[in-house]
Amino acid sequence: MSQKFQEIIDSERPVLIDFFATWCQPCKVQSSVLNTVKENIGEGARIIKVDVDQYPALAAQYGVRGVPTLAIFKKGEMLWKESGVHDVNTLTQLLQQYT
Repeated sequence: MSQKFQEIIDSERPVLIDFFATWCQPCKVQSSVLNTVKENIGEGARIIKVDVDQYPALAAQYGVRGVPTLAIFKKGEMLWKESGVHDVNTLTQLLQQYT
């Protein structure tokens, strides 16, 4: 996964990573928000979900201590990271500013 993950975040277009857990109720709320963000942003950015229970080393590598944690990468660089549930408008605007 880490090689594939590196290829994804090295992208020219921004990538929003949703670090989540299947047992996490706020993560389910965030997931439905991200579906709307994807509709808003279209091909301008990618949205990828990473299950912290399946990939604990990846979560640790990026300092994920709680779920959901969202991070935006572009050209391999982390541009933004925050824990908690975020709304559609905030995430759409964030992604647009990095496209």
